Amino acid sequence: MDRISLSPELTLSRIVYGMWRVADDPDTSPAHVQAKVEACLSQGITTIDQADIYGGYTAEAVFGAALKAAPHLREKLEIITKCGIVAPAGRHSSARLKHYDTSAEHLTTSVEASLRDMATDYLDLLLIHRPDPLIDPDETGAALDALVESGKVRAVGVSNFRPWDFSLLQSSMETTLVTNQVEMSLMATEAFTNGDLAYLQERMIAPMAWSPLGGGALFTGGPAGLLAALERIASQQEVEPSAVAVAWLLRHPANILPVLGTNNLQRISQLAEATKVTLDRQTWFELYTLAMAREVP
Repeated sequence: MDRISLSPELTLSRIVYGMWRVADDPDTSPAHVQAKVEACLSQGITTIDQADIYGGYTAEAVFGAALKAAPHLREKLEIITKCGIVAPAGRHSSARLKHYDTSAEHLTTSVEASLRDMATDYLDLLLIHRPDPLIDPDETGAALDALVESGKVRAVGVSNFRPWDFSLLQSSMETTLVTNQVEMSLMATEAFTNGDLAYLQERMIAPMAWSPLGGGALFTGGPAGLLAALERIASQQEVEPSAVAVAWLLRHPANILPVLGTNNLQRISQLAEATKVTLDRQTWFELYTLAMAREVP
């Protein structure tokens, strides 16, 4: 498994295992979660993606229970989590409505809760989950700098930020923002042309892609002809069609890191198949054209 360097201190596995749904699995036992992690490690997938809000603020603790039961796993992993969304659930059940909070107090409190829930002394990467219309970049930037300086967080980045949101926050920070996790897939190609990806490439910042399979929509009603093309290429290369869809992202020179989430152990064991797929330029554009349902201009 290739690795991508986000900073001199932090490298991640090219494919990231996402735990968005880990608390939704009928079996949330530490042993079962450990089996998922070990299935990832057996393929060289060492990076785990979490967020405080996942599972109504329960997913981190589900993962943490597995780390408590098998503490030796921690040193083999890079743990990513996100914060900044406040929804009326779990520890934020008193909130009147869903909103964003990027204040220093909230970020610090959220990190402490994530460390506690995931039974770890540090986070490898902390992301601001969504751009906050009320962000005070000086306050937020200083809070992120302080978290890195404290050693509780090794690196920081953002998620779902547009280039101007990224620049605003970075302008108030000493620490370098190392990634932006955005939606990218054959069902969501906007980042390839709206400046989001180009902005990161210009700065040699590796992006992360959430929902790289379009939430499963690729296989249940995507653009006409796209699934047939994925199946044809998959058959030729003896992989699953999902591996071809992920390989389409891997083919891009921006060093995109897809975040793949599933609770199915068999599917987890096949996540690395995407790295075996080769796509020439015309095949990449064939899938792109089908995804857009039109020729490129």
